[in-house]
Amino acid sequence: MTAIRAFIAIELPQALQAQLGQIIAQLQQRTSRAVRWVSPQNIHLTLKFLGNVSPANLNSLTGVLGTEAKRHKSLQITVGGLGAFPNRLRPRVVWVGVAAPPTLTELQHGVDRETSRLGYPNEDREFSPHLTLGRVSQHATPQEVKSIAEALSAVQVGELAVVTVQHIQLFRSDLQPGGAIYTPLFKAALG
Repeated sequence: MTAIRAFIAIELPQALQAQLGQIIAQLQQRTSRAVRWVSPQNIHLTLKFLGNVSPANLNSLTGVLGTEAKRHKSLQITVGGLGAFPNRLRPRVVWVGVAAPPTLTELQHGVDRETSRLGYPNEDREFSPHLTLGRVSQHATPQEVKSIAEALSAVQVGELAVVTVQHIQLFRSDLQPGGAIYTPLFKAALG
């Protein structure tokens, strides 16, 4: 069996995904095709992108995730606010923010540490919790980038939800011409 593309994330409630879909629709009306929007049912809070995972490694991975999840209590995150990386004037990734207690960062660091012991490299960047709504094409024209920046200023997003996080999940990601398809493989309950 061939390797699977996988990541570890926090799944969001469907009602919140629907709200995020409405925000995407508002932004789509104001921007060009230079943004590849994420399907609302695929929006999640990524803790660790693993890349290719050998099927033989899945048992070790799920064991490590189950153990690490038990070390952390459930927590609440607040979702709201609209922004972009690296910034609104030069957007590459359009996102909705996530405010969380330090325990979320501790959870992410624990997942990163434990998966690195299995050979998955540590994250290069500091953990910055967010929900990706869309990615701007590298080939976007200056005018398209300007229209995206204007849309980000025009669309106001307040607090959308407070979510209680009780699980982390391992997902399989299959890239398709119409977008990625995510399949949950394993759910680990927080302690």
